[in-house]
Amino acid sequence: MIDPTSAGRPPLMPSFPSRHHVPAPAPRGALLSGAALSLMALSIGLLLGGERPPFFQSLDDSWARWMGGGGSGSAADFAYLLDRLGGPLGVVFPLALTGGLCVYGRWRSGLFVFAASVVANMLVVLPLKSMVDRPRPPHPLVLVNDGSYPSGQVFTAVTLVMVIGVVLFSPRTRRWWWLFGALYVAAMMWSRTWLHAQWLSDTAAGALAGGGVCLLLHRAFAPLLEREAALAAEDRLWL
Repeated sequence: MIDPTSAGRPPLMPSFPSRHHVPAPAPRGALLSGAALSLMALSIGLLLGGERPPFFQSLDDSWARWMGGGGSGSAADFAYLLDRLGGPLGVVFPLALTGGLCVYGRWRSGLFVFAASVVANMLVVLPLKSMVDRPRPPHPLVLVNDGSYPSGQVFTAVTLVMVIGVVLFSPRTRRWWWLFGALYVAAMMWSRTWLHAQWLSDTAAGALAGGGVCLLLHRAFAPLLEREAALAAEDRLWL
């Protein structure tokens, strides 16, 4: 028999927790885009390993001449500040962010940040530097190690911008963060070339490799991050 009290009522639907706005889900095509960017960075490195100078060396030379560098003033102060931010602080901040996320029960996001900002630098940038072994531009204005290609500081800047956008910001705020992040990465690229620490193509490769690796890791960590988002919506992050 039909219960008369149920007449006219909408059918009951199963209730699912609404998704929390952080961490952000991996974008569509993250795997393909990440692989393409990473392969582009590797391909440029292979061109540098040939007997002849690559076709973009003339652009690198012209850019290096245009970047005066040296001297004093606000431009110099800003360039040296970015050099410090991309150096030791470029490692300290991701570690601090990883620890802070873990303290608040967001160990999944913490693992993603640590993998993209710290582990990837050791497993991607250092082997590429060793493989390509490209000399630095003449007379760098800061202390540098061997291997100019790719730019580790630009790589770190890109990965840091991307992981912060994924794990900290809501969708509305994230749009503004991407704009700020793009300006920060561009400034870091300028700083490395203005200080004659790296060639322009080194900084471009650092940005390509950083973006590609971060997209690949975002796709790899997607199940863990989705789980964290669901738990955050239910206020059960510690499970």
